[in-house]
This record gives sequence, C-alpha cells and structure tokens, in this order.
Amino acid sequence: MKSSYDNNVPIYIQIMEEMKIMIVSNHMKAGDKVASVRDLAQSFGVNPNTMQRALAELERENLLYSERTSGRFITTDEGLIMNLREEMAQDEMKRFLEYMKKIGYDLHDIIEKMKEVEKGE
Repeated sequence: MKSSYDNNVPIYIQIMEEMKIMIVSNHMKAGDKVASVRDLAQSFGVNPNTMQRALAELERENLLYSERTSGRFITTDEGLIMNLREEMAQDEMKRFLEYMKKIGYDLHDIIEKMKEVEKGE
C-alpha cells in the first residue's frame, strides 16, 4: 500500500486517508470484508496498534462496521460513500484553486491550463 509516510501527520490519519480513497474509488467495495488488523498492518508497513487505531476511527466515522464473529466490513451505505467522495473532491479542488490563484492564475487561466494538461501538452 503506502511505502513512505509524512512525518508531519500521524500515520494512522494517513492510513485512514488512503483507505478512504480506496473506498470512494471502489477499490474496496461497499459490504466487502476488510482484511485482519495483522494483515493490513503488514500491507501498510505499520505496527498493528497503529492499524487498529486507523480502523477504529474509520468505524467511528461509520465507514467500517464490525460483526462480532465475522470481522470488519466496508459500510453498505452508498450515500455515505458518495458524500465522502464529493467532500474529498471539494476539499482537493479548493486546495488546488487556492494554490493556482496564489501563483497568479485566474479561473479562466486555470480552466485553459487544465485543458492543456488533459490533452498532454
């Protein structure tokens, strides 16, 4: 999964963000069983306690749920997943637009630049 982590952000938060991306991009589908803490910790290259904290927080946000004898699963609430996807896109677009405006682009220039990038220029 992730090979290096930003030292300025707690690792469990970075894992949460990575898992959210996997959920909203459908790499982890609604209702799918989540691998064990130990397996995920190994995949992410972290301590199982760190992984457990990330999973617990995702449960708190209702993106995961536990079944006592069966393990953890991705939420089946498609609306929650779509809302998270929209929220993540909005946040990223705001950051991008703020940065582009900071370096001197107006909205028209930004749109033109995006078209150029899309075409591979």
